[in-house]
Parts: sequence; structure tokens; C-alpha cells
Amino acid sequence: MDQLLHEAAHTPLLFIGGKGGVGKTTHAASLACRLAGQGKKVLLVSTDPAHSLGDVLQIPLSGSIQLLSDTLAAVELNPQHIADKHFDQVGSLLAQYTQAHMLEKMQQHIEAAKNTPGAEEAAMLEALCKYICNHRILGFEHVVFDTAPTGHTLRLLELPKMMAAWTDALLSQQGRQKELREAALPFWQKTRKENTLLSESRNSRWEQALEALQKRQTLFAKAGTLLADPGYTAIMLVMTPEMLPLAETRRALAQLQHFKLPCRHIIVNQIMPQQHADHPFWQQRYARQQEILQLIRRDLGGVRLHHYALQAGDIRGIDALNRFGREGCLQAD
Repeated sequence: MDQLLHEAAHTPLLFIGGKGGVGKTTHAASLACRLAGQGKKVLLVSTDPAHSLGDVLQIPLSGSIQLLSDTLAAVELNPQHIADKHFDQVGSLLAQYTQAHMLEKMQQHIEAAKNTPGAEEAAMLEALCKYICNHRILGFEHVVFDTAPTGHTLRLLELPKMMAAWTDALLSQQGRQKELREAALPFWQKTRKENTLLSESRNSRWEQALEALQKRQTLFAKAGTLLADPGYTAIMLVMTPEMLPLAETRRALAQLQHFKLPCRHIIVNQIMPQQHADHPFWQQRYARQQEILQLIRRDLGGVRLHHYALQAGDIRGIDALNRFGREGCLQAD
């Protein structure tokens, strides 16, 4: 892992992704522990709803940043809790524009919106973008993201650009409405009629809503720029030498390339050592792994490959993760 560690030490944002069950969390935690061991200030963030990061570290984690040492901190993001907090904020904002007798109905719509497709992803994205953009303000040189399985990760990585475009369109619409209100204001002033739609207090709240949208737009735009910068972000995919992970990794690389997101490293995990393949079953498994490793080199050779040995036991705790990082790598292509 020394070569991987050396390159990671020069990249602030590190995303570890791949198919479920291939060892993403172990590698993300190991990389974060070793960077922290070099004296780097590192934040380890889990976006996986399965919440296995705390189990690997053997330390209970929550949705708040928890210091594990002088240089290492970790947090497990809970999509449901983040979505609840997000929609509570939306509800508070909308309540300022809603008449008292409509508040109950409005709250019902907010509750329904929480369960719409993409609601949790959008809320998670905003939380993720805050770590991407503000990690230095929080005091961290590196953020290592232990992500959910590949499809979820790709959607999160693609969303900043899409959400920025959506916010741009919404701001444009709000701008047109503001022009109409300003054009109508002289008429209402001449008639000397009270109009709650054009009252100063309502206009002030409207400006607050626009300001919130503009901040969101800036956040998404900055996150999208940082994610697309190969000098700032590295995406590392983890796989095992099996056909299904290989097929998923091929698709992931193609999709990342389509969205111009950098993927510089692939970790091939759980490789059997030849000297222990002394039983016909293990000999067959070893031979099959070697066949697939050839396919990996053929199909994924444009990305740096790092080979890691199959471990005899579980890798849990910071000491074990550091040891795995130092000793687990067989070779790098």
C-alpha cells in the first residue's frame, strides 16, 4: 500500500467505491489510518447505510464527527436522519409563507416528500458537498469517503452537476417572478391597498429564500469543480477477482469517464496465495482467480492496479488496519 499511500497523500479527497462485499470499508479505513499515522489530519466519512465503518474501527460512530486520535476523525452519515433534518428546515422556511389554517396540510406534504424517490439522496448530497467544500475549514487535510455500493456512489458523484443545473433553473424562475412583483408594486402603491403578497416582511422572507438557494447553488458548483479536478480528487474502486465485480467495475469506469470524473486506482482484493492452493478445490479457485486477473489486466490496464492478498482473519481495529495497509499489498501494476 506504500505506493497507493504516497499518491493518496497528495490528494485531499479520496472516494473508495465498488460492489458490495469486496472490502471497500476495510480499505477506506486502512488508508485513512495510515494517512493519519503520517501526521495528516484525516476525516473518514461513511455514506453507506449499512454502517459497517464503526464495526471495522471497533468504535461506535454517529452522525456527528468523532475524534479517534489527534489526527483521525470519523463520521457515519445516516441518510434518513439527514433527510429529516433537511425537510425540517424546508418546513420552517415554507411556514413563513403559509397561512395558519394551511400549516397542517403543508406539513403533510413535507412528510410525503420525505418518501419520494431521490429525497434521501438529495439530502445526503448536500451534506456530502459540505464536507467536500469545507473540510479545510473543519481542520482536515484529507477526507476519505467510504461509499455505498457502486451504483449509489456514482449517483452521488454525478448529482452535484445535475443539482446545480436544477438550482440554476429555479433561481432563474424566481428572478422572473421578482421582476413581475417589482413591476406591479407601483400599481398597488397607487391604489393604496394593502397587499400581503407585496408586503415588506414577505419580500424580506422571499429574499432569504433566494439567498438560501444561491448558497446551495454555490455549494454544488464548487463541489462539482473539486470532484472533476484530478489534482484534488481520486476515486479508487475496490473489486475481487471474480466475474461479477469485474463486470461492475467495467461499467463504473465507463460511467465515470462519461462524466469526466477521475478514477486513478483499482484495488484487487482477496487474492489467494499460490503456496496454499494444495487442495483440488483451492487449486481450482486459485486457477480461476488467475484467469480473471488476466482479464482485469487486459480490460482495466489503463488504471493503476493494486493487488491485495486474501486475509486469514477479520481486519478490525486501528492497529490491524495499519498492519493490513503495510503488509497486505502483493504488488502494483
